[in-house]
Amino acid sequence: MTTEFTAAEPTRENYWRSIILFGQNVQSYKFALGKALLGLSSGGNDLITLKDLAVPYSRHLAEHLKHSDKQGTSPSSQFLDSCRGFNRGEKSEQDLIETTVRLGFNNVIDAFHIVNGDEIPTRFFLDERRENRGIRLTTEFHQLLEGEHSDNLPQEAEARWRLVETAWDLGVSRNLLEIKFDSEGERLFVEKATRRVDVTSCRDSLNGYQRGRCFYCSATLSIVDGVYDDADVDHFFPHVLKSLDSSFHVDGVWNLVLACKVCNRAKGTKVPVMRYLEALNHRNEYFIQSHHPLRETVIRQTGDAHQNRTGFLNSAYQEAIEKLIHTWQPE
Repeated sequence: MTTEFTAAEPTRENYWRSIILFGQNVQSYKFALGKALLGLSSGGNDLITLKDLAVPYSRHLAEHLKHSDKQGTSPSSQFLDSCRGFNRGEKSEQDLIETTVRLGFNNVIDAFHIVNGDEIPTRFFLDERRENRGIRLTTEFHQLLEGEHSDNLPQEAEARWRLVETAWDLGVSRNLLEIKFDSEGERLFVEKATRRVDVTSCRDSLNGYQRGRCFYCSATLSIVDGVYDDADVDHFFPHVLKSLDSSFHVDGVWNLVLACKVCNRAKGTKVPVMRYLEALNHRNEYFIQSHHPLRETVIRQTGDAHQNRTGFLNSAYQEAIEKLIHTWQPE
């Protein structure tokens, strides 16, 4: 599925997204390294020493440990213990950096470009730890930072990180964890016992799976608050169906897409034409390949097999057409 994701639009941005969205993560180190890289300023020097990289890398992990102590599936980690010690004031920043250089990069640098068992064709850095005690940024990475999607990538990585660590931190069985949508705050959240746990922005979570484009017209979107082309969260099957006693859950993650403001306002309460249903099916299958908790949520809401999920969408489409009659597509 990641091959399909990048083959449809084989850009460096989408190869980067495949690293963040489709890795089978056992630790959150890949997210921390991705965010550290996106925040780098090489100052004209492509060689980034491990000591310099350790500063933002360990800072991101330490910050996440403050609100989610479980950052992987392993029961113990000497490196993460050092980050916890730093948060408690038991270790200095210099101590943390030294530990990070010694232990923090042991596996993540080797594994960063590996997605579903294979290396992606675009490399964003070269491993020069043996000869130069660091990594060397590539031209592809610099072009990534100069691209039209560059402002969105840190928020996409943060959203993916929050989704993964929430599942670990809550200690809820993957089959029982369900991500819900708050339409007023446009937030994704989970409920555990009697409390609500906010996870992340819905826009930040969805944008990468749509390759940073409007679901309908493919215009470039922004998830940065306040910019002129910021994305709207849209219900593919209109929210008005909720008041018409529809048989399916319109606020489910499976039914949420990002749209530009022009399309979202023009669509209104109409049903997108049939060809967009296939696109929705593909997008939801990306969730399935992306591993928990969006995977488990979509499976619970639409079916445990691809054939069942396709049948669910077709049934929903027929019901929506019967109740709303009118269809829509962008000009």
